[in-house]
This record gives sequence, structure tokens and C-alpha cells, in this order.
Amino acid sequence: MAVNLDKLIALKGAIAAGEFGVGGNLVAYKGKMKEEHAKMVAMMCAANSLMGKMQAEGFSAYTGMKWSPFKGWAVSAGDYSVCVMGNAGVFVETAKTSFDEVFKTLGQAAGVR
Repeated sequence: MAVNLDKLIALKGAIAAGEFGVGGNLVAYKGKMKEEHAKMVAMMCAANSLMGKMQAEGFSAYTGMKWSPFKGWAVSAGDYSVCVMGNAGVFVETAKTSFDEVFKTLGQAAGVR
């Protein structure tokens, strides 16, 4: 299923939105970002998603708490945040966005429930 990048880039505060493959390849992107930067971000998103999945599965096994299946993650620093669900991500200006709205839309755009 292709990610609906139009939904993501329409979010209030969105700067760029993209889709990446499990191996870190850039599938597609939209927004105010150079392609070379989008390719680097795709690798970062895939690597962090893989690490998050490993941590969620480990926490589930170790604590008995339900941490999986892993759905997504966010990092916020300075004025910006990156939010990822499934194989889709969006860069946002933190002060201009709602994380609730971002993750709701990410789930819909990437088909993550």
C-alpha cells in the first residue's frame, strides 16, 4: 500500500513527508527538503524503526507488558520533530502541530492500526 503523502504534508506545521523501505531506501517524499536530505532521513527512519521494534519486543518479553506490535516513534529537538508510523514519516515544526493529529493522520496515511 502506498503512503498518502498528500494527507501528511497537509498537516499543520508539516515541512516534509516521506515513505521509506525497510532497508532505508527512499520510496517517495514531498515538501521542503532536498532529495539528498530525504534519502538520509529515510535511512534514519528505517534504522530507528528497527531499533524501536526490537525494544518493544524485548520490553514485552521482559516485563510481560504489551509493548508490541511496534507502531511508531517520534523525536523532538530544537524547533522540529519527526514522527514515524509504519513506513511513513513527517517532519513538523513542533510549536505549530498537534502530535495527536500527526499520529492519527500517520496511521491513516500509512495503514497502521
